[in-house]
Amino acid sequence: MTRHTVALSSALSDYLFDIAVAEHPVQRELREFTAGHRLAKMQISPDQGQFMGWLARLIGARRYLEIGVFTGYSALTVALAMPEDGQVVACDVSETFTAIAREYWAKAGVAARIDLRLQPALSTLRELLDDGRAGSFDLAFIDADKPSYRDYYEACLELVRPGGVIAIDNIFLSGRVVEPKPEDPPGVHLVHAFNASLKADPRVHMCVLPIGDGLTLCTRR
Repeated sequence: MTRHTVALSSALSDYLFDIAVAEHPVQRELREFTAGHRLAKMQISPDQGQFMGWLARLIGARRYLEIGVFTGYSALTVALAMPEDGQVVACDVSETFTAIAREYWAKAGVAARIDLRLQPALSTLRELLDDGRAGSFDLAFIDADKPSYRDYYEACLELVRPGGVIAIDNIFLSGRVVEPKPEDPPGVHLVHAFNASLKADPRVHMCVLPIGDGLTLCTRR
């Protein structure tokens, strides 16, 4: 029995892509466009996108909540995986980044399924709760500003139905969470503490996947 997941060399990573990633043509086009962006590292990896689409289909997701959109690859991926009556609420603050997202969502024919809310995500989450949307989402994805992860998670616990899934991205922060240094940004220390708290949270069942920059999955009890 091995204690460690196999490290991905460049060759093995390419092999994984070849055997495991099947993208819609517009997904591929958006991913390749974003690869040239100065903040390209903010986009999820294609194998993580493949997993998100698979997960949405596995749980029969019809209502998806996304916190942090960037150029729209993850929202596009899940929207394509849902049935035609599926609905996405996508939270972001950047008109510039999400203008790119809107273009590709329209090109893929899923724009009508995506309700983009351009304001601080916590404001949108409060509005959803005030509108009686508690327990109405099947899947939520947190991939935004790290200092707010705890607040996003607590809101998602109210908004996601029992048995629904909350996925939390970038929980490794490129390895900086292992031993945060005093000079690290506050977000590193907050994510370190947040990660440590989830294993004992009685409200969820959780697991961590070493995919992309680390992905935690929590199923609401």
